[in-house]
Amino acid sequence: MIGRLRGTLVSKQPPWLLVEVGGVGYELEAPMSTIYDLPQTGKEVTLLTHYAVKEDSVALYGFLREDERALFRNLQKVSGIGAKISLAVLSGVSTADFARLVQAGDVVALTKIPGIGKKTAERIVVELRDRVEGLGASLPGASGKGAGVPLDPAGEATVALQQLGYKPAEVTRLVQKVAAEGDDAEAIIRKALRAALGH
Repeated sequence: MIGRLRGTLVSKQPPWLLVEVGGVGYELEAPMSTIYDLPQTGKEVTLLTHYAVKEDSVALYGFLREDERALFRNLQKVSGIGAKISLAVLSGVSTADFARLVQAGDVVALTKIPGIGKKTAERIVVELRDRVEGLGASLPGASGKGAGVPLDPAGEATVALQQLGYKPAEVTRLVQKVAAEGDDAEAIIRKALRAALGH
C-alpha cells in the first residue's frame, strides 16, 4: 500500500497531478483544496496518498493534509458515495466547515455540493456525525482557502444545541421559532432552551 509520496511535481491539470519519485511518475487525483496549496511544477512536494483497488481499476489519490485524507476515507464509508463525490466535497468546502455542517445536520447546505442529493446528505449526517467531530475541533473557527462559509449566529446556535443532546429536527424547529434579527448565538440558544422547556 502506498501511504505517502515525496518527489518532484511534474504537472498539475486538475484534478490530475503527476509526481516523479525516483524516476517513476505517479499519476494521482487530488481535491482542489490540495491543488490550491501545491508549489509550482518542478518543485518538491510531499503528498499523503490513498491507494484504491477496484475490480476494474487502480487509483491513487493525493492530499497535503491528514484531515483531508481522513475525510476522503470516511465519506466513502457512506453508502452511495465514491471517490468522485468525496473529491467534490473536499474541493467545495474545508474539512472544518464540512464537520460543522454535518454536526449541525445542515442537509440543505450539503445538497449544494455536486453529486449529493437530499437522501445522501441525510445519510452523511447520520453516519458521519461521530466521525467528523475531530475534524471540526482540530481547526476551531478555521476556514479552508477559497472555500467554506463561517456559520451565522443561527448556525452556531444549532450546533451548540445539538451538542447539548437535542435532536436535529427539534433544534431546527426551535431555532426558526425563536431567532430574531440581530440576535447573537448566545441569545438564540438561551431563547431556544426556554422554548424547549415550555417557558
